[in-house]
Amino acid sequence: MVILKTKAINGERYYYLEHSYRENNKVNKKEVYLGKNIPDNIEDLKKEFIDQVYKEKWHSIIEKIKSNYSKQLKDMPVSIKERNTESFMVKFTYDTQRIEGSTLSLKDTANLLERGITPSNKPINDIKEAEAHKKVFYDMIKCKKELSLTLILYWHKVLFEDTKKDIAGMLRKHQVVISGSKFMPPSPVEVYLLITEFFKWYSNNKKKIHPVELASLVHLKFVTIHPFGDGNGRISRLMMNYVLNCNKFPMLDIPYENRNSYYNALERSQTKKSDNIFIQWFIKNYIKENKRYN
Repeated sequence: MVILKTKAINGERYYYLEHSYRENNKVNKKEVYLGKNIPDNIEDLKKEFIDQVYKEKWHSIIEKIKSNYSKQLKDMPVSIKERNTESFMVKFTYDTQRIEGSTLSLKDTANLLERGITPSNKPINDIKEAEAHKKVFYDMIKCKKELSLTLILYWHKVLFEDTKKDIAGMLRKHQVVISGSKFMPPSPVEVYLLITEFFKWYSNNKKKIHPVELASLVHLKFVTIHPFGDGNGRISRLMMNYVLNCNKFPMLDIPYENRNSYYNALERSQTKKSDNIFIQWFIKNYIKENKRYN
């Protein structure tokens, strides 16, 4: 909790923001000086202050995750690395497809993608899109190209060319809605300009923002534009992992069971126009999912 405090020095009153938090059974305090007067935008300053405190707290944990992950990879036989990557691919494909309505179970997905066993009595489109997602995933982790509109259109085309040829690899030209969400995506006439601005933003900030925060922003900003008729969530989660993988951080799978929390964080960020809501959700879950490296 952030509180406004005053200090009297030589008869003058000075204002500060203070935040106390417990860490390792010890109470720590952070404060920031405001001046002799309370600023008009005090609520905004409180929010910025608490966001900065959390980022500083998380930074060391995330760097420890990266360090331990790198050490583990360095000592790991190639065959085990490949097996671990395949296991992640299967779980990631299952979850990212299931979040979007796929009927395949985790066992169905594993049998299909690892053993080539096609599940019976399941929609053919669910099967084809899982197989296509595997292709795009491996293309993503091997990709040496810069993140660009051309690359994203290619991934989208591969993902949907066997199931939705009419939209595969194309920016939408119609209005879309997100079922159950209060957020309305931009109109189709705005899409090309917004997606162009997105890639300019990425190019200008990819070296300035911490990679884990960058991954969360890439996901949020891209899915908020909603540039495709379908597959925006799947492509944005691939882009998120592209950023993490390129920067040698462990990738992230968002479990299907965690979808409500995930959807709520996205929607709140979008409707309140506050990136930090989703960033905080993302980093907390990133640390949770990678606790074995912490």
